[in-house]
Amino acid sequence: MTRRERADRRAGALLMAPALVVLAGVTAYPAAWVLWLSLQYRIPIFGVARWAGLGQYAFLAGDPRFANALRVTAVFTAVSVALELLLGLGAAVLLRRQRAGRQVALSLLLLAWALPSVVTAKLFEWLYHPASGLVNHAIGRSLNWLGDPTLALAGLILADVWRTMPFVALLCYARLLGIPADVYEAARVDGAGGAAALRWITFPLLRPILLIALLFRTLDALRAFDLMFVLTGGGPANTTETLTVYAYRSLFQTLQLGLGSAIGVAVFALVMLTAWGYLAALRRGGIAR
Repeated sequence: MTRRERADRRAGALLMAPALVVLAGVTAYPAAWVLWLSLQYRIPIFGVARWAGLGQYAFLAGDPRFANALRVTAVFTAVSVALELLLGLGAAVLLRRQRAGRQVALSLLLLAWALPSVVTAKLFEWLYHPASGLVNHAIGRSLNWLGDPTLALAGLILADVWRTMPFVALLCYARLLGIPADVYEAARVDGAGGAAALRWITFPLLRPILLIALLFRTLDALRAFDLMFVLTGGGPANTTETLTVYAYRSLFQTLQLGLGSAIGVAVFALVMLTAWGYLAALRRGGIAR
């Protein structure tokens, strides 16, 4: 390394230092504090404050409620992300083929994506109302979507898909606009129909975008909190209690700071492992460098 290169590196480090200090203050320090709390028994209302070591994690390993929250989180993530990818891809393909009213359709998609999660939750709370909700009126039945243990999770998934599917659709639509029309014309000349063009042209060219959308949506779904907190609060009978809702209840409702922090660390580890797995898959596929 030359003297000029060393000087440039020092100058770059000095310029980055303020941002790194701010990030350390708002990210690294709180994360370290949560990790420290997870190693203790902390219940301030009863004056309990003692060292626990890995006791909180040992408790979670055999905790049926934690296992249920993990299962609910996994089901919610898998089903909602799969539906968002399928519906988002379909919406993008239809938008690409649409000749008139495309701007209106894009505006409607952006409207659903732009609404805050709490507003979306209240909207679906009205839609799911057992007596006067539009959903029950449309299907001609009176179902208690948010109060029935067999329907509550499905109701949450539908609300999440409605809110976040436009994100996938817009990503795919932007990529579709970059595919030259000559490619499809050449395929038609060779005798390829619409299904063959979709399989052999559209899907391969959309694959990188779909994998990136899958990564972002999976990470968001694993950390989802506001939608289920507003709509069901984790009920009924804990059928919609995800890991984040369990952590909130432990931290702020029962004031078990150590247990809630341990659940938060578990969520962080789950998200990081998922992100690492996706990035490794992207690198193996030559998509991320």
